[in-house]
Amino acid sequence: MEDTQLLKGILEGCILAIIEEHETYGYDILSQLQEYGFENIIEGTLYPVLTRLNKKKLISCRMGESPLGPKRKYYSITEEGIEWMKSFRENYQKINISAQKILFKKGE
Repeated sequence: MEDTQLLKGILEGCILAIIEEHETYGYDILSQLQEYGFENIIEGTLYPVLTRLNKKKLISCRMGESPLGPKRKYYSITEEGIEWMKSFRENYQKINISAQKILFKKGE
């Protein structure tokens, strides 16, 4: 099964949850996603999501110094992003519980 559509639906929330922890930059977000098991996420997937989150005003970005080389973009969550995350978590939990009941029925 092509998991692209399923993944697309939760990727924004996962990325925003990472940014919610602390200000961070793209490569760090990508590394954290991969640590949590999103092995197939690449820069070409990540940066369009960051752009969408920024356009929705859920995150802000700034250019900052990097200890390892050229300047990089740092991302932080906005007040709108914090509110969006609250709603996302509630909705995701409801959907996940319902899907679990249907997809993994016990005794069948």
